[in-house]
Amino acid sequence: MIRSARLFAALSVSTLALASCANAESGETAPPAAASAMPFAVTEVATFEEPWAIAFAPGTATLFVTEKAGTLKFIDTASGQIGTVSGVPTVDYGGQGGLGDVAFLPAEASDSLGNRTIYLSWAEAGEADTRGAVVGKGTLVCSAATTCAIEGLSVIWRQTPKVTGRGHYSHRLAVSPDGKYLFVASGERQKMQPAQDTSVTLGKIVRLNLDGTPAAGNPMADKGGVTAEIWSYGHRNILGMDWDAQGRLWEVEHGPAGGDELNLVKPAANYGWPIRSNGEHYNGDPIPDHTADDGFAQPATSWNPVIAPGDMLIYTGDMFAAWKGHALMAGLASQAIVDVAIEGEAAREVTRHEFDARLRSIAQGPDGALWVAQDGKGAKLLKLTAR
Repeated sequence: MIRSARLFAALSVSTLALASCANAESGETAPPAAASAMPFAVTEVATFEEPWAIAFAPGTATLFVTEKAGTLKFIDTASGQIGTVSGVPTVDYGGQGGLGDVAFLPAEASDSLGNRTIYLSWAEAGEADTRGAVVGKGTLVCSAATTCAIEGLSVIWRQTPKVTGRGHYSHRLAVSPDGKYLFVASGERQKMQPAQDTSVTLGKIVRLNLDGTPAAGNPMADKGGVTAEIWSYGHRNILGMDWDAQGRLWEVEHGPAGGDELNLVKPAANYGWPIRSNGEHYNGDPIPDHTADDGFAQPATSWNPVIAPGDMLIYTGDMFAAWKGHALMAGLASQAIVDVAIEGEAAREVTRHEFDARLRSIAQGPDGALWVAQDGKGAKLLKLTAR
């Protein structure tokens, strides 16, 4: 049953202790600079196990939810009815790895749920205790209100190379506004230096054709191999990507001990990790801060202490007029929706809306309502509507 709870004031701000590198993706210190009374009502809609990504099938009120251990579910947000998708791949579950993002093609918007392209990302095991993120493409077919299957799922992209460890996969997906390209966030897998190595795809954003091949016109297309996939580099652990009204791509990524960044993504740009960061290493060793003359792309804004973002969207709806064009970030350790105004190529945090739980993912519904998935076991799916 759907339960409603109206929140009339901001929750108290807690001081959060700094986490270790092993918990970087889970969130570090994040005491907010400012918190406000919530301008929305919160409805608890459903519960999921370790949800990682949520996305509406275009043209529908059906929200798809990936669960990290390897289950893909969907919920009819009008009725609350939940179904499960079969044909999901086997994932390498553990640490930060498992089933990741889910994406659809806006051009295939239809009120009919099935028979549309679906993209998934997940962690895949390799040889000698190695792992890497992959992206698969298939066809979603739905035979009943609670029964869907993915047919013809095949891997179209692999993070290169597979390495040891279970962190910083990133594997967020974003289809370009013109519907021609698939952008994939590829984390540096806690190995740092590969983010600067353009012979690999760790620590990069790649731009692919919809079939997973490198897109023509990529900055290093003439070099061939996986280098031809690279759009931007020098990234750490990207957990949110979205497009603004001008068709510009923005991403938010975890810094180390401090230094979370919101970046305007430009082709061939180098964002500096691990040579530059507005944070420091977990052992206290310094990292030179970004400076205007350091030769690297500068963050639009950064946080120290961090906000520990789990996801991000740029709001386009009418339900919350004050948020239109703003980046809204689901916070893990910060346990908040972080509201950031984009001003040209710069950005500034406006406020934070505090919750009493870690927030993993955020999506905008067809009517402009916000949907937020909490993090972890028994996580609640919340609907936020205007008061």
